[in-house]
Amino acid sequence: MATASKDYYQVLGIPRTASEDDIRKEYRNLARKHHPDLNPGDKSAEDRFKQINEAYEVLSDPAKRKQYDHPPEPEPGFRQRPAASNGHAGFQNGEQGGDQFNDFVESMFGGRRSPHGGSGAFHMAGQDVNATIGLTLEEAHAGVKRTIQFSGEQGAVKSLEVAIPAGVREGSAIRLAGQGEPGMGGSASGDLYLNVTIDPHPLFQILGDDIQVDLAVSPWEAVLGAKVNVPTLDKYVEMKIPPGSQSGKRLRLRQQGLNKRAGGRGDEFVKLKILVPILPTAREKELFESLAAESAFNPRANQAGRN
Repeated sequence: MATASKDYYQVLGIPRTASEDDIRKEYRNLARKHHPDLNPGDKSAEDRFKQINEAYEVLSDPAKRKQYDHPPEPEPGFRQRPAASNGHAGFQNGEQGGDQFNDFVESMFGGRRSPHGGSGAFHMAGQDVNATIGLTLEEAHAGVKRTIQFSGEQGAVKSLEVAIPAGVREGSAIRLAGQGEPGMGGSASGDLYLNVTIDPHPLFQILGDDIQVDLAVSPWEAVLGAKVNVPTLDKYVEMKIPPGSQSGKRLRLRQQGLNKRAGGRGDEFVKLKILVPILPTAREKELFESLAAESAFNPRANQAGRN
């Protein structure tokens, strides 16, 4: 059991201002490192393991930690000796040797030793593991089977075949139960969380459940209307461009977007971009000149008088 000079914060290697998460994290690291099952025949590891668990049982409980940080006043008949280096006062009976701080720690454990202090089985659930998986847009849309490799908390590399469901999105987290760090003493293993990223696509932009593609059209297709082939995630489909379409106009292809996890699909938007010949032939120039001479269309008419 505890002695007057024992500093539980020092045992765990943490500052006195450590948060509950810091205490838990450092405890897990030390418990795994010094667990007797991982250090067979090492008496010092077993002793260290008992100290770690005793310190954790006190510091992980807010009430016990408060009591530990502020020890009770000595009982009548005892005189206080100078404080130990850890900041806790030691106590000594004037007539016979004793340690009231030892009794204080006993009271925190309810008159018993820490349940982890013996050599019995130690139970600790395995920690969760986070890993990142990058997908193409097509893989996120249709689903895919992947063999992934990831490093656990102890540095061991694991290989696992994973079925990625159709319809995952950027930032989705796929939980694989029991594939994280193994537990101890028969406790359950942690989970593996795969955080999804989607690679940029050369054609499509992602707009939630929808996608968008830019489509180049000629001036005459925009003016006269046309039927053109448009790429989708699955195949090319024919789409009608209405006569008089302007550059920047968006046309909708329903149910050609991304698969949704709950079923159904988003839409695909086709954004028109009117392009002109960069190096027109002599005949093309002649036709455009004739059009310019014939047409009364002024694309800047609405801007007249604004400057």
